[in-house]
Amino acid sequence: MTAMPPARGCGNAPVLKERGQREVFCGLTGIIWLHRKMQDAFFLVVGSRTCAHLLQSAAGVMIFAEPRFATAILEETDLAGLADAQDELDREVARLLSRRPDIRQLFLVGSCPSEVIKLDLGKAAERLSARHAPHVRVLNYSGSGIETTFTEGEDACLAAMVPALPKTQARELLLVGALPDVVEDQALALLDGLGIGPVRCLPARRADDIPAIGPETVFALTQPFLGETHAALIRHGARHIAAPMPFGEEGTTAWLAAIAREFGVDAERFEAVTAAPRARARKAVEAATRTLSGKRIFFFPDSQLEIPLARFLTRECGMEAVEVGQPFIHSEIAGPDLALLPEGPVISEGQDVDRQIDRAREARADLTVCGLGLANPLEAEGLTTKWAIELVFTPVHFYEQAGDLAELFARPLRRRAALKLEAAE
Repeated sequence: MTAMPPARGCGNAPVLKERGQREVFCGLTGIIWLHRKMQDAFFLVVGSRTCAHLLQSAAGVMIFAEPRFATAILEETDLAGLADAQDELDREVARLLSRRPDIRQLFLVGSCPSEVIKLDLGKAAERLSARHAPHVRVLNYSGSGIETTFTEGEDACLAAMVPALPKTQARELLLVGALPDVVEDQALALLDGLGIGPVRCLPARRADDIPAIGPETVFALTQPFLGETHAALIRHGARHIAAPMPFGEEGTTAWLAAIAREFGVDAERFEAVTAAPRARARKAVEAATRTLSGKRIFFFPDSQLEIPLARFLTRECGMEAVEVGQPFIHSEIAGPDLALLPEGPVISEGQDVDRQIDRAREARADLTVCGLGLANPLEAEGLTTKWAIELVFTPVHFYEQAGDLAELFARPLRRRAALKLEAAE
């Protein structure tokens, strides 16, 4: 029931630690998927017009047209500390809740550190939560690009929820990480087939389904970028089930196997439940593998998905990883995937973007995975690129999405080959 590690994996590989200019989205962008996941939550971004424009552009809609997030814009006098922004925030929240009685959770999201916006959103959340309890719970976290990278916005949001979770003595499994509902349903169906339960999810789709935690809670991460949430859950008594991330057939099987061992599921039942979806996943990946096998790939640090994706692409799709960069490497979370990643690539943490661009130019890998800001310039230099952001917004977890995940990497290589053929004609 376990994935066999390579003879020499990357578990003990040296890590190139870089600290310099970064080229990543800020954590505010996590709101775009979080507000769709939590159906009775609202995200009020406290920040500048620049932040409003960012969310408008990233979401592809007018900021006030989205039903469950908006921006409370601080003017120049507020940023200079000359206005009583606390009173204004209280009025805006009161108006919002009077218009939207369906809101059960309200997140105050700082777009800048508190010393910049001159507003302590933590104290504001405590005050507003007491005022509007029990119908509405008000929490806060930072989505500042100074303090968070792209996917750390979700991590900060979930970590802020943990201290307010109710307590329980029941033995339960908690799945941690925002997944599209259809993917979450697939995971829950697999676990139910294995006889594992009760199973709760963080975040829950609705406030009434919010999970409880306690000393008998065990949790499995479905996203590799949840370091702060991981720490918060452990501080509150829960225990982590370490496992590779559920990407591809091998990763999903290893993830399920780790949970199955925790709950004493026998090998025969595990095989009966997973055999058919494992076969479907392997078959679905085969078509893309014909394009990917033997190709070299270079990862810029962006989404925190880089290490498990490199494991999937090298072990299941036959690719060779040249460099695998990740914004942060949390040893307990990334360790199981690093142990399976075949030895060879440079493993880098953090970023000095100019130096990494030089390494990417020198490597000239067949496919370079990077952020939006780097993709077009690298394409202009003749490199084939893949947008890292697409890997976060596309359903890619578990067996039924394994083929789609592989296709996301095969597609740009096919496009490049077609363009070369067209140019030759």
